[in-house]
Amino acid sequence: MAFHREKEVVRTAVLVGIRAQESLNRYNAVTCEETFSRFGTTNYSHRISQDVFNFYPMYDWLFEDIWRANAKFELDYNHLYDLYYQAGVPYKSMRVANPFHQCGVHSLKLYQALEPATWGKLVGRVNGANFAALYGGTAAMGYRGAVLPKGHTWKSYVEFLLKTSPEETRKVYLKKFKSSMDYWMKTGGALPENVIDELEELGSDFERLGPPTNKRKYKQRYEVIRFKDYPDDVPIKNFRLVPSYKRMCITILKNDTSCQYMGFGQTKDELQKKQEAMEKWETFL
Repeated sequence: MAFHREKEVVRTAVLVGIRAQESLNRYNAVTCEETFSRFGTTNYSHRISQDVFNFYPMYDWLFEDIWRANAKFELDYNHLYDLYYQAGVPYKSMRVANPFHQCGVHSLKLYQALEPATWGKLVGRVNGANFAALYGGTAAMGYRGAVLPKGHTWKSYVEFLLKTSPEETRKVYLKKFKSSMDYWMKTGGALPENVIDELEELGSDFERLGPPTNKRKYKQRYEVIRFKDYPDDVPIKNFRLVPSYKRMCITILKNDTSCQYMGFGQTKDELQKKQEAMEKWETFL
């Protein structure tokens, strides 16, 4: 965006290389005909703003393909990956990203071994960095299964976690949680029929409202259901698809204020705050 405005050009194309091997959602995003606004009829494109487009011409390379290209053509790359390899990190876990992101915090401990100088700065400036490094990949922060304390239901545990959260954070969670409860207990949500069958076997109390009426194209049979009571726990294979107080607990433990674990996307307010922050820091460049 900044480059586009600085050069005062008519259109800007941003070439992006992603590996669809990492995620089926990525593959769908660049190949599906009805995914998002694009440049003309080019599937592997995405409009960022009025005259700025992302293009994803390279999305089907495997992990091995990338490193063959690096070796054969002597391409430049982030040599942190060399340190990852020397430290014995599996290639699926070799990520260079924000260490405090909900999906990256479990690898925070690697900074101690790979970048000790950076680690020293993190500990000095970020409250809880050392705790996250010690427990980021454990149940203490919602990984490897959350453990229910004695004497609690998942609902009462949610209430406890909210009471011990900062006021602003608590308000964010309460708003998202209320939205989830209204959606699943008033409107109803679509789930795959095999998941609904599992719920019936568990004796979950819900109404079947028939097939979805939206225009989305589903790859398997879905049906809309509406819960009579918000479930405390749903011990099924596709746990994350179904609402429950346990899912709320894991969301809080992950410090996931955007509630992506529960299937939420970013709201207009969150996107606006992000845009304002980008514009603010752009002036410092």
